[in-house]
Amino acid sequence: MNRRTTVGRYALGGTAVAAIAAVALAVSPEAALSRLRWLATDPLRFGAAVVVLAAVRPLLAWPTTLLAVVVGFGYGWVGTPFALALVVGTAVPPYALARAGRLRLGGDLDTAEDSGVAARFCRAGERFAAESGGVRAVAGTRLLPLPSDAVTVGAAAAGVGARPFVFGTALGELPWVLCGVAVGVSLDRLAAGGGSLVDPAVILGMAGVGALVLAGPLYRTFVRSDAAAA
Repeated sequence: MNRRTTVGRYALGGTAVAAIAAVALAVSPEAALSRLRWLATDPLRFGAAVVVLAAVRPLLAWPTTLLAVVVGFGYGWVGTPFALALVVGTAVPPYALARAGRLRLGGDLDTAEDSGVAARFCRAGERFAAESGGVRAVAGTRLLPLPSDAVTVGAAAAGVGARPFVFGTALGELPWVLCGVAVGVSLDRLAAGGGSLVDPAVILGMAGVGALVLAGPLYRTFVRSDAAAA
């Protein structure tokens, strides 16, 4: 059997097993864990399955932290860079689609009709991104407990460039990735003990940091501009 055939089998096997594990996760946690254990016995097979999971995640609107949990289960803490790369990479296709949709609005947004909700949303996002900087806007928003894809679409609508988007996503998602990997490392113990996966205090803490990061730009963008308009 040649090398190309072997790689093809790993890819096909990863696709099938990732789909089965995802369905099992929604139905039976123990069934999902048993399949994850089987995947983790072969690092190549496990890596292929996780990459496939990252590729289909935007289509199913799964949380990005799920990727970090799976990576932590299979690779432990050493898989943190891999998990972060997957989380950032899985945000790029929705960003590209939303950015293309923004461009299809056509023309200069400053000349768009005020009654256009999409145009008004884009203009408000542009003002906020310009005031705070793209990296800070994306990173701070991702620290909040908001759906990742909603933040991605918002960044694209605000005209945040690709490089600030990637850097901001990496910074903002890093704490969530660390939490996800920690859960994955302890997944067997947590499942057996029925404990809480993530301490709510951690989520509140990250949300507080995100709010502090965004408070100044939000005030300057909206409160001050409204006062000036009045």
